[in-house]
Amino acid sequence: MSGQNVWKRLTEYARPFQKQIVGALLLLLLGTSAELAGPFLAKVMIDNHILAIQKPWYEYAERPQAVGNAAVELDGRYYVRQDVLQDAGVDPQNTGAKAVSILAEGTTYYLIDGHVNPNEEKKITPLPAVNGRDRVEVITGRQANDSAASESLKGIRLTAAEVKAMYAGEILPIIWLSVGYGALILMSAGFNYIQILWLQTIAQRIIQQMRMKLFVHLQKLPVSFFDKTPVGSLVSRVSNDTEAIRELYVSVLATFVQNGIYLIGILIALYVLQPELALFCFLTVPVLVVLVVVYQKYSSRYYAIIRTRLSDMNATINEMIQNMAIVQAFRREKGVQQEFAQVNEEYFKVKLKENNLESLLLRPAVDLIWKVALTLIVWYFGSTSFHSAISFGALFAFVDYMGRFFEPINMIMNRLSQLQQATISAKRVFDILDTEQEAPKGTVDEQIQRPQGEVVFENVSFAYTGDEYVLKNVSFTAKPGQTIALVGHTGSGKSSLMNLLLGFYPVTDGKILIDGTDMNTIDNEAMRRHVGLVLQDPFLFTGSIGFNIRMYNDRITDDEVRRAAEAVRADEFIRQLPGGYDEPVVERGMTLSAGQRQLISFARALAADPAILILDEATASIDSETESAIQDALYVLSRGRTTFIIAHRLSTIQHADQILVLSRGEVVERGTHEELMAKDGLYQKMYQLQQGNVSVTMNG
Repeated sequence: MSGQNVWKRLTEYARPFQKQIVGALLLLLLGTSAELAGPFLAKVMIDNHILAIQKPWYEYAERPQAVGNAAVELDGRYYVRQDVLQDAGVDPQNTGAKAVSILAEGTTYYLIDGHVNPNEEKKITPLPAVNGRDRVEVITGRQANDSAASESLKGIRLTAAEVKAMYAGEILPIIWLSVGYGALILMSAGFNYIQILWLQTIAQRIIQQMRMKLFVHLQKLPVSFFDKTPVGSLVSRVSNDTEAIRELYVSVLATFVQNGIYLIGILIALYVLQPELALFCFLTVPVLVVLVVVYQKYSSRYYAIIRTRLSDMNATINEMIQNMAIVQAFRREKGVQQEFAQVNEEYFKVKLKENNLESLLLRPAVDLIWKVALTLIVWYFGSTSFHSAISFGALFAFVDYMGRFFEPINMIMNRLSQLQQATISAKRVFDILDTEQEAPKGTVDEQIQRPQGEVVFENVSFAYTGDEYVLKNVSFTAKPGQTIALVGHTGSGKSSLMNLLLGFYPVTDGKILIDGTDMNTIDNEAMRRHVGLVLQDPFLFTGSIGFNIRMYNDRITDDEVRRAAEAVRADEFIRQLPGGYDEPVVERGMTLSAGQRQLISFARALAADPAILILDEATASIDSETESAIQDALYVLSRGRTTFIIAHRLSTIQHADQILVLSRGEVVERGTHEELMAKDGLYQKMYQLQQGNVSVTMNG
């Protein structure tokens, strides 16, 4: 499956939530915009207000009427900043005002006669005080120590009250800008909180639906699929792979959108501040694109292997846990450990390669580009400062934006690994969803008419693969209410015959008729509602005993559950349990004996009142006394339904209406027990052999 198709299908899953996603992304846009506006406010605050006192000032003997209270009075003279005069439409050159400057050195401020460039070199020398006022001499110029190349200006030291008076007009704007900056931070945090909450909820919903669809799809896949697919691999795809896809919707989507907006906004801001350096930032983009392309090329290979190795580990763990009794009984712990160690080592090696790739191409590479860019920026500002001054606010904003420019790139690069994992995981999930499920046949109707139970096999042949037939031209008829027994050596085809009847596999040649209707025209799911199955190894689900008998069929009442249990003599031990029919059943029913689990599976099949009952070595785990009781119950319960019994113990099928003896996929003998014993055939030899084994055992 191509990456384009994967993204298209992932988009389809998100389409039902497109309004919520757009809303979350809009909040993300607002939050990002609020955060990006902060440095601009800081620049305005620094240049226009905090450092405004160092702008050119003009001295007047009388208060200028045009500026009113904006003029600051000191020692009977009035001082007005140049930008205030310009805003009032006053040209200080035409008013005969004297130019003065405010010079700041640390926390000390001086009022200097004449214009002083704050970015030039200067030397301040104290002079004797006059009338209690501290005076200074300021020598300015690039060669402040060379009097021939410098300019000497006189000034006075300002008191704290005078400095405050100079700043009086800036205090309120600074407060409002600070409040605005704080409001933007709170807005950004609030918008981001809501959008993260929304995206998390949406992602959980999407993955919930995906997992449910995957789970339902697995139930509709043919049994042949599960024969060749490890359980651990399927569990990994339903749990681990879908979780990786969830991270795509939550982290990757939000990170790419948010930081993409960041980058665009920052580039615009950099262009406004300094077009030349903005162009330099643009030049770093192709280098970053090359990093992304190289990373995706190699990481996609590694992640595909990583997900496969993770599935292998899950499969190994699942197999070991399910067969723990066998492992411990045969003392094969070390062998299993070695097998798991090998799979774990393979996973470790490919994971290490992926880590090395990330360490080389993700954050370290971006950090290197950032350090080089920062060095060039410092060099640029340092070299241009000799020709034209740049405001401290502009420098602060530019460095701030440059740091913000590479941080989102780092975040995007760090999310590339999750993006690759999500893409590979999505492919694995969609591979399962694309696996062809059982095609519906005939009418899918929950209320399909209950079959009478006539089953006819007409020249049925079957092969699991190719032309290796396990059944060859099998033909027989089971009348309604009859009991048909299937016997034969291991591998003769008995279970395969019943798998065909259950519709687990399609018939290769021939056909099977149910009440005269070809099974190919009957939907398997509808047909299975009227077929009961009891296996040699009974499986109980986590729940209660009553739940395991009812098996999700709420139409079966508690009375029907008890009657089914009583019919197979399961009620006797169930009543003795502390919780009775509500007694909890742990995984696989391991707290119950094999015989008790088998009795519950009998009750489960009988509670469904099937028209056709299949018993696959169903009495193998039951003692002789219980078996005798079940035989009596089955004799009564088999009335009105067709029963197929697969058995190795021939003593359990003597009552069968017809016994089919299979050998190498063919029916070699058929008849009742008495008829077959009268023949000198395979059945007679099998029966005599079993009786001989019994005699030897008893004599022993």
